[in-house]
Amino acid sequence: MTKAPSSSATPSPKAVAGKYVTLHDRLRGPILQALKTDLKIDNSMALPKIDKVIVNVGINKTKMDGKEIHAYIGECLSTITGLKPVYTKARIAISNFKTREGLVVGAKVTLRGRRMEEFLDRLISIALPRIRDFRGLPTRLDGHGNYAIGLRDHTIFPEIAPPEAGKIFGMQIQISIKNATDASATTLLKHMGMPFKPERQPSTKRS
Repeated sequence: MTKAPSSSATPSPKAVAGKYVTLHDRLRGPILQALKTDLKIDNSMALPKIDKVIVNVGINKTKMDGKEIHAYIGECLSTITGLKPVYTKARIAISNFKTREGLVVGAKVTLRGRRMEEFLDRLISIALPRIRDFRGLPTRLDGHGNYAIGLRDHTIFPEIAPPEAGKIFGMQIQISIKNATDASATTLLKHMGMPFKPERQPSTKRS
């Protein structure tokens, strides 16, 4: 006869009334406590914190010219982020790049607050694992504690239905982190679950 599980067993944090299920809750619970321990900082206000996330799509004139593709990019960004994108235009004409003043050269969305946390949660837990042959992200930051991710295919987000091959576009995701060095920002991102590439172990072979 199989014994019933002991009622004295300690449930996992995620099992307690839905607590710590979302990134929003984890940032204010276990991640906050882990950062205090790892960085040896007691003041919560001095810990690294995600300030904003910018999702940017560069529009190539030769491949993405036309109102139809611009509208498609805007619709996809709105679906992925929940906000309407802002289209960026060329300020000056550059003949070598075949751009003229006022030409649409990109679209971007700036996320903050709860919407930003929900986007990062979906990116880390759902979108990035859908990349084919995914082996992890590089840990290289910009020297000021900020991190950028380049994606080649926007359809890794499950909200987007597979389009025609000619409509697939890439995007850059810039994560701006306050109160951070590269080391402390990397610690925060790891606790958030960012799937970095495994660190190479030093060789123990003797010459």
